[in-house]
Amino acid sequence: MLKSLLIANRGEIACRIIRTARAMGVRTVAVYSDADAKALHVRSADEAVHIGPSPARESYLVGEKIIAAAKQTGAEAIHPGYGFLSENAEFAQSVIDAGLIWVGPKPDSIRAMGLKDAAKKLMDAAGVPTTPGYLGDNQDPDFLAEQAAAIGYPVLIKAVAGGGGKGMRKVDAPADFADALVSCKREAAASFGNDVVLLEKWIESPRHIEVQVFGDSHGNVVHLFERDCSLQRRHQKVIEEAPAPGMDAATRAAVCGAAVRAAKAVDYEGAGTIEFIADGSQGLRADRIWFMEMNARLQVEHPVTEEITGVDLVEWQLRVASGEPIPLRQEELSINGWAMEARLYAEDPAKGFLPSTGRLEHLVFGEADRVETGVEQGGAVSPFYDPMIAKIVCHGETRSDAISALAHAVSETEVWPVRTNAGFLVRALWSDSFVEADLDTGFIANAGDALIPPSEPEDALFEVAARLVHDSTEPVHNAGFRLNTVPVHRVTLASGGETRTVDVAMIGDQIVSVGDDAADYYLPENTDAAVVTGHIQGDQAILFADGTAYAFDIAARGSGHAAAGSGSILSPMPGKVIAVDVTAGQSVTKGQKLLTLEAMKMEHSLVAPFDGVVAELNASEGAQVQVDALLVRIEAAE
Repeated sequence: MLKSLLIANRGEIACRIIRTARAMGVRTVAVYSDADAKALHVRSADEAVHIGPSPARESYLVGEKIIAAAKQTGAEAIHPGYGFLSENAEFAQSVIDAGLIWVGPKPDSIRAMGLKDAAKKLMDAAGVPTTPGYLGDNQDPDFLAEQAAAIGYPVLIKAVAGGGGKGMRKVDAPADFADALVSCKREAAASFGNDVVLLEKWIESPRHIEVQVFGDSHGNVVHLFERDCSLQRRHQKVIEEAPAPGMDAATRAAVCGAAVRAAKAVDYEGAGTIEFIADGSQGLRADRIWFMEMNARLQVEHPVTEEITGVDLVEWQLRVASGEPIPLRQEELSINGWAMEARLYAEDPAKGFLPSTGRLEHLVFGEADRVETGVEQGGAVSPFYDPMIAKIVCHGETRSDAISALAHAVSETEVWPVRTNAGFLVRALWSDSFVEADLDTGFIANAGDALIPPSEPEDALFEVAARLVHDSTEPVHNAGFRLNTVPVHRVTLASGGETRTVDVAMIGDQIVSVGDDAADYYLPENTDAAVVTGHIQGDQAILFADGTAYAFDIAARGSGHAAAGSGSILSPMPGKVIAVDVTAGQSVTKGQKLLTLEAMKMEHSLVAPFDGVVAELNASEGAQVQVDALLVRIEAAE
């Protein structure tokens, strides 16, 4: 067994590798750029070496610097993780030529699977089913158009050196082919330095099925069953699960057997993934599942395979790299339960999933079987690298158990002020189609805005935020009272361009105990959220409704009293009435704007607390009002 290991990566995968290496007694060396000087993986390793400026092309992608760091620290081996240099055959060869151990497949195996056209030809020869299409050398546009017509539209143009959704174009009709080909080749040349393309039949109901394979230097190859990675957004995986729903034993044997043949065809060593595309229109069938490509590395979603098999794939990698055989035979591997993984990204779904970077002032993960992360509270999400904050992984006896566990774990996740896709993930997990396993790679695109949480808080969250402010500032036993009234605490909050004053009644179980800096709240019946948590941060109340963050500016905190349910709308601060939207005697509904007050250089909309009638109106446009002045009184509807 090797004694020391340099991890040529960063973030959560570096932390993941360090964790297993430490458990095996292997000394670890981290590398880091300027941006990662205080990163978690740097502090987790036994030793760390600075390798350059923040941009990856000047640090993590410079093979010479990484090899020099290994030599400098006496590391015996280099583990590339995934991304960066993990599938770079030239770098792998350089590591070997430097007298170091490469924790990964042989360079020739990487090369064999690196170009999609060559890989598909190799798979055809090995008896692995491939997607109908054209993968020849003739790149003449007219010839390719003829091949597309022969395959039948729609077709997919795909760069042979592509990945990550780049260099791919779906073409629906012959008239669109020429322009799509030019665009695809241009993108492929810019992204990969290679504009050669292949053509594939477009699968109308595609599911992304991949099989985890593992080989050693003794000629052994096993599979560790399949994963379903069909939930993707713009070709990037979002939620993965193992095993694949709807996969029967016969189909599993056929697909996993094909994956093993694929790995043996390239004399594969170490962890790898054979990716298949399935036509799911008639369920998963062996004759409608085709080889797509091979990833000659550990995959981001490998934890779901570990959860259902009980295998530590990184441990296997280190053992096989040390010359040991695979620890288990095929017949010793089995599926136990169901596992799911959600990728928590620093991005804002409400703004087109734009990346959200900055300091993680508040970071709390929900209860999960495992959370793979490379950041911590007080750290930062850098603009230089992938915006993934964590992988949240849950295991259950059944698929339903795994969905429920993962949805709750993501719902309880709190990140602020960096925005995340947590609320988006929760909605995807609980959507009827996902729960019923009616899914394909177009699932997210077809769902559209239904999976995107509202950018502004719903009405009920103002009430919850007010309770949080009340509980955090005024103990119950200190509250005053008045004969024949219920004591309340008025809290004025501003969020989403709207300001409301909420009377918080301290009765029954409306007030829930609070910890030092966070609280769980029971919600009013009219909210859509299942889990709401929150904390006070400076002059803001931050709520997380099913993982989506909403900030409420605490405009004013009062300790006066009013009759519970009286509907008295008091001025939260001195100001000027600039608009009155109701008249005396008018019927109003909960949340309806009553008037607008200008104060503190801001406009504050005051709204009806419940359905009712305007029983009293003491405000007129242009009037100056003082704090606590009664502006409107609403009587509840019969």
